[in-house]
Amino acid sequence: MKPGTAFALIMGLLFSSPVWAAGSDAVTDHNIDPRYEMAKKSIGTQDYVQAVPLLEKIVAADPADADAWNYLGFSLRKLGRMDQAQKAYEKALAANPDHLGANEYLGELYVETGRMDLAKERLKRLDKLCFFGCDEYDELKEAITKAGG
Repeated sequence: MKPGTAFALIMGLLFSSPVWAAGSDAVTDHNIDPRYEMAKKSIGTQDYVQAVPLLEKIVAADPADADAWNYLGFSLRKLGRMDQAQKAYEKALAANPDHLGANEYLGELYVETGRMDLAKERLKRLDKLCFFGCDEYDELKEAITKAGG
């Protein structure tokens, strides 16, 4: 083995971990619930009205499902229902404080509602969570910058 190869291998193993996208299936196996896939497809086509009741049923059945709470918050935010969206993001973060998507999207909600100090707190949280950087951090930072923060 060449010098440095063992070190690189060890470092790779230490710092490699699955990367979960905003709303990934990190904790819950959603493959058994067809409503989850239907909700994701609805979000993908920007049919948030259809996604909301599906996601509400999922979180009613599993209140600890951070991904479903995050998607619910996202859908509600896109429908302009900011208070409900914020509550959904907060439930996602109560279930998983390290959820990248919920941290980003709650920060975006704060930007959209003019609460830049709170948005910057979410950005700081993402900075700690994203040791080597991540899309969620970059996207929230861009939203804050565009809003003049």
